[in-house]
Amino acid sequence: MSALTFDKNELGNLEYSLQREMLATDRRGGYMSTTIVCCNTRKYHGLIVAPIDDSDRSYVLLSSLDETVIQHGQEFNLALHRYKGVYEPRGHKYITDFAYTPTPTITYRVGGVILRKELLWIHKRTQLMIRYTLVDAHSDTTLRLRPFLAFRDKHSLSKANMQANGRSYPVVNGVRTRLYDGFPWLYFQTNRPDAEFVAAPDWYYNFEYQQELARGYDGYEDLLTTGYFEVNIRKGESVIFSASVEEMRSAAEIEETFSTSIARRTHKIDFLSCLHHSARQFVIRRPGDRTEVIAGYPWFGVIGRETLISLPGITLEQGYKEDCMEVLDTMIRDMKDGRFAGSADAAVAADAPLWFFWTLQQLEKHIGDKAVWERYGQTMKAVLESYRRGIDGAVSLHDNGLVWASAPGKALTWMDSVVDGQPVTQRGGYAVEIEALWYNAVCYALALAGKFGDKAFVKEWAEIPEKARKSFVEKFWLKEERYLADYVNEYEVNKFIRPNMIIACALPYRMIDDGHIVDVVMLVRQHLLTPRGLRSLSPLNPLYKGTLDGDQAQRDIAGKNGTVWIWPLAFYVKTCFDLDGARFLPQAEQMLEYFEEDIQTYCIGSVNEVYDADPPYTPKGSMSQAWSVGAVLAICGMVGKYGAERSAAAPAKKSSAKRTTVKKSESAAAKKAPAKKSTKTTKK
Repeated sequence: MSALTFDKNELGNLEYSLQREMLATDRRGGYMSTTIVCCNTRKYHGLIVAPIDDSDRSYVLLSSLDETVIQHGQEFNLALHRYKGVYEPRGHKYITDFAYTPTPTITYRVGGVILRKELLWIHKRTQLMIRYTLVDAHSDTTLRLRPFLAFRDKHSLSKANMQANGRSYPVVNGVRTRLYDGFPWLYFQTNRPDAEFVAAPDWYYNFEYQQELARGYDGYEDLLTTGYFEVNIRKGESVIFSASVEEMRSAAEIEETFSTSIARRTHKIDFLSCLHHSARQFVIRRPGDRTEVIAGYPWFGVIGRETLISLPGITLEQGYKEDCMEVLDTMIRDMKDGRFAGSADAAVAADAPLWFFWTLQQLEKHIGDKAVWERYGQTMKAVLESYRRGIDGAVSLHDNGLVWASAPGKALTWMDSVVDGQPVTQRGGYAVEIEALWYNAVCYALALAGKFGDKAFVKEWAEIPEKARKSFVEKFWLKEERYLADYVNEYEVNKFIRPNMIIACALPYRMIDDGHIVDVVMLVRQHLLTPRGLRSLSPLNPLYKGTLDGDQAQRDIAGKNGTVWIWPLAFYVKTCFDLDGARFLPQAEQMLEYFEEDIQTYCIGSVNEVYDADPPYTPKGSMSQAWSVGAVLAICGMVGKYGAERSAAAPAKKSSAKRTTVKKSESAAAKKAPAKKSTKTTKK
């Protein structure tokens, strides 16, 4: 696959550079993120964004750092900010190169001065280091560094106030500062004892964050600078700037930390190495021996459902079975009465505990079924029993073997957006993916219990799968339309064409046969498949929204009514491989090529959350999403597996059903034909 490259001629074009964002994490919940020209366009951007305690909340401490080159009394500010629609200063015009590996590196040229800037986020510490190297200069040169501070929750904005403490206090080769009590000290230091810090506290007003304004939020912030560093620098010399919540004890320690850390960096030179690096950024270790998964950067925290769906892709695809088990063990420690805690609780997310079984099925390939049963068997049984017992009146197992999930004012499936107190897609009752996950969970637990001698469990649960399968087919299979209903309750059989039905086709234990699966795949291909993932609703539906724009409410509505999601694509691809074997390789490889293009155009080296449902499928949502990266890595794994079979000239797996190979062309449904009968809801 091609190397990660950037068009040097376009770096000064803000339409090109401001849409490309970079992200680096410390594996503890903190991160650095900004655009490739270091102009913040989100309130979530910052050079140090980190938790300050054991909670899931993160804070922007250091927002940005302005660099100024001084020669012959002339000042050239290399920074780029936007104030009320005006860019000032305009340092992007000096940028001549950007490289992403081994660490983000920007090269500036000002007259005869060439300055290289390497940004290094230190793993397992809340510390940013920047090395400035004067590559070329023909006169005496001074470098000025001015930090801009926020010290606020990443979801809020800083405004000028009288409470902020603008004082700085001397430390080794620098100063420490803290705007408000309750925050950690932030240490600014350099490796140069001769670097002078000039105390000059001042507020700068109305930094404008375009992405926030576009999303309907307040997008203006005031930032405080407490002063600036000045240091003379000669051709060939380097100055290392360190910003950290821990004090560095000497110039030698600063230099050693930088050189050691950059030497450990992996080289993100192509699609797969970028994805592997991105996947590792989601797995974080917190105090208390907790290993968790950040759902997405920059604004998400830990989400139970997304943890379980993303976990196999972001850990097991690289062979990190220990990381996978540590995350599961952390979740299990928080359980009570067979219920996961927080966002993984079935009372909040009725499907989340059932994804636990699917994750174990992927883990089994790495540790074996016996190890899975010995380590997680009791948890599996406790989870199933909690469903049968009933959960807060919202989730219960009915006599027909199916799981009922419904609660007033709540959306208990992954389509969980709520606007004005009402779910965008309530889907109360029997939801297609929840029934599929339930059946898969019970069958898997029974298979392991039977193999390893838990006769009591087998006797108690043996009748459930067949009862559930029969009820599922009777209630969900639409004989005339030949696909699965989205949900069924006492009032309706909902026939909306959504991606949820593909989950029922891709799990290890399935309630429908290959003939039914072929029909579902054909429908998904026609209505939902795009080059970037699956739409959340058919374009033929009157509720369809082709773009994800506007304020929060408008985006929430569009998000589950058309917007393209990447994570279900892995289940679609698996289903197609199950049916067609290696014959599906060209289509799967084409999908990966599309993502290969995109890791250079939104968040560098990662995969975003969603896309617009209409061409040109503009990337939207969070810049780096765990279940998106996990899905693409899972597809890479399937392509690798079937590609190896093809290379070995192994005969392609033949399906007993008709061939379903997916074409590269976009579906006819994208043309948004008039609504048809199949999009309506049938009253029971």
